[in-house]
Amino acid sequence: MKALVLTAPSEFNYDLNFPEPAPAAGEVLVKVQACGICGSDIHGMDGRSGRRQMPIVMGHEAAGEIIGLGEGVEGWAVGDRVTFDSTEYCGECPECKAGFVNLCPNRRVLGVSPGEYRRHGCFAEKIALPTRILYRIPDELPYEKAAFAEPVAIALHAVNLADGVEVGEAFTHTEHCGHDCGCEVEGEPEPNGGTAVVVGAGLIGLLVIQALKARGWEKVIAVDLDDKRLELALKLGAAEVFNARQEGLAMHIRSLCGGDGADASFEVVGAAAPLDLAIRSVCKGGQVILIGNLQPNTPFPLQEVVTRQLTIKGSCSCAGEYPEAIRRIQDGSIQVEPLLSAVAPLEEGAGWFKRLYDNKEGLLKVVLQPA
Repeated sequence: MKALVLTAPSEFNYDLNFPEPAPAAGEVLVKVQACGICGSDIHGMDGRSGRRQMPIVMGHEAAGEIIGLGEGVEGWAVGDRVTFDSTEYCGECPECKAGFVNLCPNRRVLGVSPGEYRRHGCFAEKIALPTRILYRIPDELPYEKAAFAEPVAIALHAVNLADGVEVGEAFTHTEHCGHDCGCEVEGEPEPNGGTAVVVGAGLIGLLVIQALKARGWEKVIAVDLDDKRLELALKLGAAEVFNARQEGLAMHIRSLCGGDGADASFEVVGAAAPLDLAIRSVCKGGQVILIGNLQPNTPFPLQEVVTRQLTIKGSCSCAGEYPEAIRRIQDGSIQVEPLLSAVAPLEEGAGWFKRLYDNKEGLLKVVLQPA
């Protein structure tokens, strides 16, 4: 089959004869119709992250059609349209049974090769997947939009943490509804009514802004270095936006939120300055949700956290938010079309990776079509 293979740092080979996968027992074979290029792929392609050891077929934000069934598969049929979790979790460990599938010690992320495993991903025509990570998508939902289910689920997971929804609640819903994406999420909270700051208006940040508004947060403030992204943040629901270069920004945000700060902040970069701003922008007893993961270590304003009694939460991937993500993409309560910069065939993937890596055009999401 055809596949886009990362063969060396920032070097790709469009392989016309990559080995085809075969579905094992309990697995299906999916024809990949759309796969988005994730920021983690861009940061990993040059070898910096250590999680894309070559050769590797990257890609985990995807959707497609089932074209084959492994032994013992029930409840799924050839022709079913699906998206799927980016993480293969075991389903048997204590974490999985408690609903914390994102923390499974046996997890393998599609398109990742950190050293202890190599799991080829979705920048290929076909992929074999266990049925436990599949989710049906409506016939009327285009594949390129369905491929956004993974980043939308990540944004919803972070907002769940701020809303106090236990991870297990969303996962229990998934099991209860049999992956039917048309129903309401069990335990979905009442409108929050609070004020939030989102530091970083890249793709995930823009989805977090929308997820907050969809969940009823009254006021969302967005911060970024890119004025064009801040303009888009306003269109997608942010009440106010600020360039991160502005002097005294943390105190200004506090004053806008009643003098003490916002109820919660979401750091969606993973670097020192954005983390510091996210912590200093919230009120006493406020929450700081950390999503960004760019740098492994950063300075930390310890006294600010201790003396203001802040709650710091890390947000890792997602755990059962896919049904809500699919529903919100379909009904438009979270818009993905404004974030879609381009749709291109897989054979042009290397060029699009370079353009995203160079970061000169303000591209947000490029979706490749292997099929």
